[in-house]
Amino acid sequence: MGSMPPALRVDEPVTLPDPVPPPRRAPFPIVASLAPVVASVAIWAVTGSLLALCFAALGPLMAVASLLDAARASRRHRRVALRERAQELDRARDGISRRHETERAARWRERPDVAALLADPRRQWRGATDALVVGRGCVPSAVRVSGGDGDAARELRRQAATLTDAPVTVPLTTGVAVQGEPAIARAVARALLLQLCLARPTEDIVVVAVPDAEREWAGILPHAALDAEGLAARSPRSLRVALVEGTPPPAVDVLLAVVLPGSDVPPGCGALLEVDGSARGRLTWRGESEDGEAEGVSRAQAHAIAEALAARARAMAPPAEHAEGPLALEALLSDRRAEDPAAVARPSLGALGAVIGAEGTAPACVDLVSDGPHAVVVGMTGSGKSELLVTWVVSLAATLPPDRVTFLLADFKGGTAFAPLAGLPHVTGVITDLDGGGARRAVESLRAELRRRERILAAAGARDVSDPGVDVPRLVIVVDEFAAMLQEHPDLHAVFTDVAARGRALGLHLVLGTQRAGGVLRDALVANCPLRIGLRMAEAAESRALLGTDAAAAIPGGPAGRGIAYVRRASDDAARLTRIALSSPADVRAARERFGDRPRPIGPWLPPLPQRLSREELAVLAPEAPSRDILLALADDPARQRRTVVTLRPGADRGIAVVGGGGTGKSTVAATAAAASGALVVPRDPEGAWDALERAERTRPPLVVLDDADALLSRLPAAYAQAAAERLEALVRDAGETGSTIVLTAARLSGALLRVADLLPSRALLALPSRTEHAAAGGDLATFDPRRPPGRAILDGFEVQFVLAQRPAVVGEGQEPPRWTPDAPVSAMVLRAARHRGELLARAWEGRARVTVLDDLRPGASIADVAAPGERVVVVGEGEAWQRQWGLLQEIRGSAPFVVGADCAAELRSLLGERELPPYARPRASRAWLVRDALPPERVLLPG
Repeated sequence: MGSMPPALRVDEPVTLPDPVPPPRRAPFPIVASLAPVVASVAIWAVTGSLLALCFAALGPLMAVASLLDAARASRRHRRVALRERAQELDRARDGISRRHETERAARWRERPDVAALLADPRRQWRGATDALVVGRGCVPSAVRVSGGDGDAARELRRQAATLTDAPVTVPLTTGVAVQGEPAIARAVARALLLQLCLARPTEDIVVVAVPDAEREWAGILPHAALDAEGLAARSPRSLRVALVEGTPPPAVDVLLAVVLPGSDVPPGCGALLEVDGSARGRLTWRGESEDGEAEGVSRAQAHAIAEALAARARAMAPPAEHAEGPLALEALLSDRRAEDPAAVARPSLGALGAVIGAEGTAPACVDLVSDGPHAVVVGMTGSGKSELLVTWVVSLAATLPPDRVTFLLADFKGGTAFAPLAGLPHVTGVITDLDGGGARRAVESLRAELRRRERILAAAGARDVSDPGVDVPRLVIVVDEFAAMLQEHPDLHAVFTDVAARGRALGLHLVLGTQRAGGVLRDALVANCPLRIGLRMAEAAESRALLGTDAAAAIPGGPAGRGIAYVRRASDDAARLTRIALSSPADVRAARERFGDRPRPIGPWLPPLPQRLSREELAVLAPEAPSRDILLALADDPARQRRTVVTLRPGADRGIAVVGGGGTGKSTVAATAAAASGALVVPRDPEGAWDALERAERTRPPLVVLDDADALLSRLPAAYAQAAAERLEALVRDAGETGSTIVLTAARLSGALLRVADLLPSRALLALPSRTEHAAAGGDLATFDPRRPPGRAILDGFEVQFVLAQRPAVVGEGQEPPRWTPDAPVSAMVLRAARHRGELLARAWEGRARVTVLDDLRPGASIADVAAPGERVVVVGEGEAWQRQWGLLQEIRGSAPFVVGADCAAELRSLLGERELPPYARPRASRAWLVRDALPPERVLLPG
């Protein structure tokens, strides 16, 4: 009948031992029996002694002895196995019993009856249980059993399948009819109604009808609305509960009916509970019946329970003057001004007193100086934690000027809670979980703020900021969802622990809001937070640990418990029940207007880096920088509360690698460096890049700029890419000795390019599309931010903003290679499609040279067969044709220019013996290599 609680964890099955198999009969030892017989016959045959035949009798004797010994051993082993199985069954029986105890306790925790709810008031009004406990009895168990066979195992399975003395439940809206002797039936129905009122808060259910005999105590219940006026004041979402004897009222969600023996069950009751004179009952539901023991409550007991619930509701109600609606902060501040205008207008020096709500009819005030220096606010989602933090800030801002108190607000649950407070002149900044970099920057700046305040106190010879000689405002750091912040930035716990330990004298105060304190706030931090506020909590143990009482765990859920808190100051003997006030936009506006003419205070950190930065703006910040230095970026150093200009000294610094995705500003960094005098800029096209790297290796210029190095290497064939990377690596490796500075940018680092970047002393990481690419580029995952603006990077652990040039000045194309025209009596060419290309060249060189196709010459031709006196001849052929004319090849190779097409690189090696890579030449772009006078190949341009 009882359903399993959803939160119940089902353990692994209990494994039962298998039955002990019957003993196996030992086989007859035929070989052992025959061996003595055979041996004795053999001895007799050798010795002729008849006495030897007597040994043959040993065979049967040994066989019988062996059988007897085997039977004895089998019986012994079986006795041991039976004893071990019995022990395993006992252990399984104990295991089932323990699991039943655990399951029974879990079920009663999940589905308490009236006795359990009265025994533990912390469980009252805690849950929205969807079932009604109609008694205690046997229910199907969640314990599982596997393995085993036999009568004992079957009995254990039967025992495991049933949980005794467990709550027997039916769904809440089923409706229960209690039938039996009138006094007993009414006591049981009374208990069912009180169970609902004890388990669920007043906003969840409303009692709309009871018999006249029960009105005296039922009318006291805070859940009761027994007339039309009371019902109209209740929420339409509340479940309507009726206890009736006779015809039920209409529109009832939960019906409890008392039915006399022989009477019909009223409609709306899906379950029938039949009780006898000893409150033993039989529940019939869905065609099944189950015996159990029902719970009954007398009228006197019901009256006492109803009065206790009414007192509880009165204790949690707002003060009478605010009972008609939320408690307004403006009204409390007005009351305080009316009592003592100086208390608000001119607070005492050093005080951080704030009105946050009401204790009964008096304002509830907390002071971070006298009650603190730090505070912890703990409350579940929906308990009013964010509203309390906002009220606290607004209350302080309404009474203290910005030169007395400032705020740093951190909202890590979406960034909306503190957004209305950003305009207050007291607020130095609002950081959210949407700005991970800003959050880290702000908290890191707190270390510098601690050191700055220590220097101020030391200079004034003061012990703390309350000294009249110290002119520094107190800084209140308010964090909503502290646990979420630590989950995103776990290393920041040490920063907050440091602030908590040293903040009192330095005027730094923490107000930390979190849903749970256990497992989030370390002991060293909690020990420095004597001001503690608990709104509704999930666990009584957590309430005791924070406040020394279970009271915060007993606060009901829903609107009735929202904004109810227990406040415990260091001087309090016990936590005090407080109704938290709500601030309004008008309160924020009034505080802003009152102190709007005051200058904004200096925050614990400098303003964020600019989104764009020009060279002229950066030059203003570095007026003494040498003219040869390249002004690259502005670096943010929050730990020292300063900014520094990042410069590059050509010829002195080894260089920098800049990594970033498309549109992140890496090309503008290259353009900034390329604008320096004497810079060798590597063009984007492969031919120009190859020549520039070769020239840099030869001349060692003071500055080499290579933009999109990875894209350049990807455009080169594998052999050229490897050679270019090796040339670049050698250039960087020798930069210290040769006085060269390298500026290299890339979208990603891998292979040879990664080795090159590792040789450079500095690496800047612009925005990258994924954490994986950020880590692969050598970045710390804690600094990953794909939303960085163009030019924003992490350089040597600092966030920097690079100068953004108006137009990148990196050269796109290299110089066009020289056009080649035959100038020798005989020239040779190796080209693909030689006949077609020969015709094109003949037309281009008409009147200057005669073009002959190698295939038209006779085998074994010589130069004399090709050239006529006074004319220029160009012999054009494919690689295979030149292999067939080997003699002519040898004759021309030593004395005439040889031109090899860019798409015939293999022939350059096989025909001319060139082992080194020639200058890169684009294939199918009329490029070729010219080899003459035993010089290295040079790139040339052919006609069309």
